[in-house]
Amino acid sequence: MDAMHQGPSADHWLGTDALGRDVLARVLVAARLSVLLALAATALGTIGGVLLGCLPFLLGRRLGRIAIGAIDLAVSFPGLLVAIFLAVIVGVGPTGAVIALGVAMVPNCARLTYTMTAAVAASNYVTAARALGVGRVAVIRRHIVPNIAEPLLITTASTTGSMLLAFAGLSYLGFGVQAPSYDWGRLLNEGLAEIYVNPAAALGPGVAVVLAGIVFSLVGEWGARAAGIRDDGPRSRRRRTAAAPPPEREPAASGAALVIDDLTVAFGEHTAVRGLSLSVGDGEVVGIVGESGSGKSVTAMAVADLLPPAATVQARDLAVDGRTLRDLGPRARRDWLAERLGVVFQNPLTALNPTMRIGDQVVEGIRDRDGTRRAPDATVALLERVRMPAPAVRARQRPHELSGGMRQRAVIAIGIATDPKVVIADEPTTALDVRLQKHVLTMLEEVRAAAGATLLLISHDLAVVSTIATRVVVMYGGRVMEDLPVGTLHDPAHPYTAALLRAVPDLHTDVGRDLVTIEGRPPASADALPGCPFAPRCDRAEHRCHTEAPPLLDHNDGHRLACWNPVRELATRACHEAMTPTGGRAE
Repeated sequence: MDAMHQGPSADHWLGTDALGRDVLARVLVAARLSVLLALAATALGTIGGVLLGCLPFLLGRRLGRIAIGAIDLAVSFPGLLVAIFLAVIVGVGPTGAVIALGVAMVPNCARLTYTMTAAVAASNYVTAARALGVGRVAVIRRHIVPNIAEPLLITTASTTGSMLLAFAGLSYLGFGVQAPSYDWGRLLNEGLAEIYVNPAAALGPGVAVVLAGIVFSLVGEWGARAAGIRDDGPRSRRRRTAAAPPPEREPAASGAALVIDDLTVAFGEHTAVRGLSLSVGDGEVVGIVGESGSGKSVTAMAVADLLPPAATVQARDLAVDGRTLRDLGPRARRDWLAERLGVVFQNPLTALNPTMRIGDQVVEGIRDRDGTRRAPDATVALLERVRMPAPAVRARQRPHELSGGMRQRAVIAIGIATDPKVVIADEPTTALDVRLQKHVLTMLEEVRAAAGATLLLISHDLAVVSTIATRVVVMYGGRVMEDLPVGTLHDPAHPYTAALLRAVPDLHTDVGRDLVTIEGRPPASADALPGCPFAPRCDRAEHRCHTEAPPLLDHNDGHRLACWNPVRELATRACHEAMTPTGGRAE
């Protein structure tokens, strides 16, 4: 009897309870069950949340929106109230409490996972993986999960601390651990009943919950930094048997490796590309130039089927290597483009997955297509093709260990890994110095010539394009203004092309004078543009230029021109020739 309800002392630091048991010893014993139950509930909620958060990416555009709406609706309900409600339905006790708290945690974890997944999914290296035909599940496993694992681990560790408090609350209310077992929540219940007799008996379990939460948060941050969450590629590769093989290669129609006929791309009320038509011959090098916002990259991504779900793409025809893409189902189109179309993205730092080794990324598309792990010598051979120094060493490194030029070589190696028929290079020399620009362009031309591929080079720099291109397509306001051989680039017919040339400095430019600029601003994608889009900035514009869009006509000297008042006149072909699919068409 003397041992009951004792206050703190040297023998019993937190005193004793109504049965004379040492409160501190009970707090320490309860730690095991409290932590294990909190970890179990956190694991259940994290696994469910990650799976549900990745579901919109797996389901695609329409079903994904329904899944996102369901997640947002579930997040609006208070988690603890949901847990109490579920605990009543499932039943009181530790098992019911674990299920209730785990399910209550799922919506918040799913929302966090979806937010991080959407951010990573918009990265260029995910787009590159999709261009190579990598499946959605493989993209999540190799690219998305490794890049969201670190913040997710920290959040999960912090959530474990909150879960300890929530579990203690359920046990305090009588929904959690039942006698004769006990956790910190039951000890709080017992201690609060005697708070005026022995306050330390209630304080001990509460302090334990707070300290455990802090420890889990610190351990989560330390563990995330120490682990680094890296994916060096699966240890085993399974052969893809369910997927249908890509269609047999057909000869390109009329020698055209790429055909774009009346392409329009819109993002809601914003129209980025307006009725564009373009045909690129087999083995040809065509440069597309224009100011930012002219629709160059959007056109390329529309051909590669890599635009976001919000984009609306319409075209009479989009054909790559003789196959019309609209005749193919989503999976067949993805396989066809993965084998016949390569993409070299603009920024090599964002085009490479920071968690994967360079060698694994270079051969990812090939590995997924043939279902086997690529031999190291094949990886080295691809890196050698792009003149990567010490390719065997670089293949084992990650992007942050390479210089800017080396990263650009790695991105080019990814783009040509499948020996594509058409290679789209989206401003591959951006942010590189002049020496590296020349090296990259020379390398692109050598690789293209060796493979006999067609190259579509996108740039805002006429000087860069004219280095290796045979034709130059000038875009403005989502339309083609002029399409001319590079040999006649010095003598263009369209005022916009002439203005671009005047704005390019050369060795004879007077350093004491201001650089030439084009007055005004490019049109916004939401503008109606009833006439020529360049008319507001053109010093040759007439009334007709502002009210009527000029047709893009084919001319005898290889020009295609859309202008009512050109800098120089061109001999136009007969009308019936100009309106053929391979000729110009009014845009």
